[in-house]
Amino acid sequence: MKILITGGAGFIGSHVVRLFVNTYKDYHIYNLDSLTYAGNLENLKDIEHASNYTFIKGDITDESFINNIFKTHCFDSVIHLAAESHVDRSIADPLAFVKTNVIGTMILLNAFKDCWHSNFDNKLFYHVSTDEVYGSLGEQGLFTETTSYDPNSPYSASKASSDHFVRAYGETYSVPYVITNCSNNYGQNQFPEKLIPLFINNILKGKELPVYGDGNYTRDWLYVVDHAKAIDLVFHKGKISETYNIGGFNEWKNIDLVKLLCKLMDKKLGNPHGSSIGLIAYVKDRPGHDLRYAIDANKIKNELGWQPSVTFEEGLSNTIDWYLDNTEWLNRVTSGEYQLYYQKQYN
Repeated sequence: MKILITGGAGFIGSHVVRLFVNTYKDYHIYNLDSLTYAGNLENLKDIEHASNYTFIKGDITDESFINNIFKTHCFDSVIHLAAESHVDRSIADPLAFVKTNVIGTMILLNAFKDCWHSNFDNKLFYHVSTDEVYGSLGEQGLFTETTSYDPNSPYSASKASSDHFVRAYGETYSVPYVITNCSNNYGQNQFPEKLIPLFINNILKGKELPVYGDGNYTRDWLYVVDHAKAIDLVFHKGKISETYNIGGFNEWKNIDLVKLLCKLMDKKLGNPHGSSIGLIAYVKDRPGHDLRYAIDANKIKNELGWQPSVTFEEGLSNTIDWYLDNTEWLNRVTSGEYQLYYQKQYN
């Protein structure tokens, strides 16, 4: 089986690529990534020479390129993770998110459809999406697979659009698909624009920890290794044309998460108790900030037997340890363009 994984050098994608390459020796895994700021082949150094692994540098928005690689390889399945994924960046440059997340997905769908000409036996287009397409929850309730879409940011609107196109291709062209909508991921190799690695990096450098608004925004946190295992299960056992929500059963208010992170960092660094909490700085809220996300992941739990393998405290501790052991990686990815972005976003 030839599987194309898009965005495979990114945070979640690299964990999925590694899991498939190491687990399924009779599959050949093709990793397609354009290596923008968040894509990093260092994330896959341990498997780069595997006999069942091939890296392809390319952009999913380059239609002729995508058509050519499908004609060359005619991939049996696609696991589509490539996306612009940061809400703050989508507010600053929404068209970039439309281009990658909507047009890029359309180009992949067309190439996949045209490759097999309706002969889709044992084929699959797996689209990885986000819980943010559902909008914002109040203090009660959970997102289910049947929750109406109500996106509030350019990022979530672009992902909602791509979800709809995947379903439309299933209905119109009989393209076999599954969609998963996941909650906030955390773990090793995450680019430090996202909250947890951003704050780990800032604590290491003694910089302020910018918390939006009053810090009471609530998110459900999912360990990236558990997410990769869930993708594996859905790919092999999920029902065609179904959606599965993947969450950590793990809600935290941002400010409570930050305080826990500070406590763990002080302990691991040998800092005086409370040192890192003193770095917290409340900053102007971002536009359209959703109050609360919370996933009901009982469908994937009950139908496929998936559930998180670690507690949040365990996963967060493992994550911190990885960044402390890989400060050279952290320093490399936070140089250059990252510094300009950070100054624009938080200063």
